[in-house]
Amino acid sequence: MADCRKQGRHDLEALEMATRSVMHRAGAIVMEKLLNAGAAAEPDVACGCGQRARFHQMRSKQLITALGSIRIERAYYVCSHCQAGQSPRDRELDVEGTAYSPAVRRMMALVGSEGSFEQGRQQLEQLAGLEVTTKAVERGAEAIGEDIAGREQARLTEAIQLRLPQIQVPPTPFMYVEMDGTGIPVVTAETEGRQGKTDGQPAHTREVKLGCVFTQTGTDEKGRPVRDDDSTTYTGAIETAEQFGPRIYREAWERGWDRAQTRVVLGDGATWIWNIADEHFPGAIQVVDLYHARQHLWELAAKIYPADEKRRKGWALRLEKTLDSGKVETVVKKLRAVSTDSTALSELIENEAAFFERNAERMRYARFREQKLFVGSGVIEAGCKTVIGRRLKMSGMFWTVRGANAIIALRCNRISGKFEDYWESRASKAA
Repeated sequence: MADCRKQGRHDLEALEMATRSVMHRAGAIVMEKLLNAGAAAEPDVACGCGQRARFHQMRSKQLITALGSIRIERAYYVCSHCQAGQSPRDRELDVEGTAYSPAVRRMMALVGSEGSFEQGRQQLEQLAGLEVTTKAVERGAEAIGEDIAGREQARLTEAIQLRLPQIQVPPTPFMYVEMDGTGIPVVTAETEGRQGKTDGQPAHTREVKLGCVFTQTGTDEKGRPVRDDDSTTYTGAIETAEQFGPRIYREAWERGWDRAQTRVVLGDGATWIWNIADEHFPGAIQVVDLYHARQHLWELAAKIYPADEKRRKGWALRLEKTLDSGKVETVVKKLRAVSTDSTALSELIENEAAFFERNAERMRYARFREQKLFVGSGVIEAGCKTVIGRRLKMSGMFWTVRGANAIIALRCNRISGKFEDYWESRASKAA
């Protein structure tokens, strides 16, 4: 302040940051004294092996907190039966096995789930005045994500064993489940022995299976369905369809699937989606995304009329109109009526005809519109971009399956609006 007076001006930002630093340090000193005040030790405590661990000595531990670095003193116990050591105070303060306080780890989870870990490090330094390493942000965010994933896995086990709690939620007119897959770049070790999209080329990505659940209670002035605000929740992981089925089923159950008056499963033409729908959501209305079905027609039109844009556009638009009206059998008939001398093109046309024939009941779009149902899977497609792509497909990123699944669990939890409940459950468990 004396220098400011001499110079005749004030650098407000410098004053702000200096004051914050001083106040943080003062707060850290107060917190350290409070935590160490009256530190005492019991003669013995319970050990995980079933015996009693006896007091060994007082030990100090350095912690990075939201206010800065502090040192706490806590009793350390050793079990003579299994030789395991423990500090119950660490468990009480939720700092067992870590040098970072809960508040700092929460910050790491938030910044680590939104951008690169290096960007998160910079944000913590600039916004919170905390100096941590990029690796610490990575480990902190992934640890929280793994804990979320572990809790979800425990609930999935209950679902598999059919030990499901009664979900007390009000009934809703419409509930939707949507599923899709999207690839993310992974390290070479995670694709060993896996075939890529191009014959003879190894894979460079692994597929994340993502699902969402949302509700609809009304329509707009034109009678079109409207998704309920903030009703969408997500769940996903790099895993097989067999593993993903119980995952999305559990998510739907927790949202009150059994109390929905109309239940709908929406997806593209992937076989694994409809296998899951048949197994886990029997009786639900199944709808193939209209825009995905249209895309099949336009891509085929480009193969049939590669050099004639007018005929290509006219042919595709006529079939698209027939498809939109739900007359799938007519679409199939017209596809099989196409004449070509190319064996490859003939096989492609037959494959497409079989696709529409196989999914005919999932493409009754006129009927679905009469029922005021969504016919497009835009919610999950947007989710693939925002939940997965925006974080896990950033330039230069290559993931391990373990690390990716941790961040996926963390992002799904946060974007679904469940993070506060998760964090409160951590705090109550520690208490």
